[in-house]
Amino acid sequence: MNVLIPISVAVIALAFVVLVFFLARTLKSLQGTLDNVAKTLDGFETQLNGVTSETAQLLHKTNKLAEDVQTKADSLNTVFSAVQDLGSSIHNVNQSVRKVTEKISTGAERQSENISQAVQWGNVAINLWEKWKIRKSSLESSRRKQYQ
Repeated sequence: MNVLIPISVAVIALAFVVLVFFLARTLKSLQGTLDNVAKTLDGFETQLNGVTSETAQLLHKTNKLAEDVQTKADSLNTVFSAVQDLGSSIHNVNQSVRKVTEKISTGAERQSENISQAVQWGNVAINLWEKWKIRKSSLESSRRKQYQ
């Protein structure tokens, strides 16, 4: 039994050395992987800083653009208000013209009989004037013939 204990201790020691050797290799491989992960994270951090600054610039430009759009929209509101006022004014003018036209039409209908009579009297007066002129000229020509 004396021999068995030293052999067992030697096998256990050998197994421990093999275990430590493979464990050391695994830990070295893990360290290399972790180093690569750390480098990748550093690259991500750099890229993230760049994206963050670009995002901040984009947000700043977007805010300026929103302010500009708001200013222009406010300016357009005054234009639309002026156009609305102009439309109201034109509507009022149209109503006034419509009222005047209605009054003229109503007055013309009322006066149409009087106008008709005035035209007839005017025609009668013109006819009388023409007849008087013809008669006067015929009298003058007959007087001239008598004196000649």
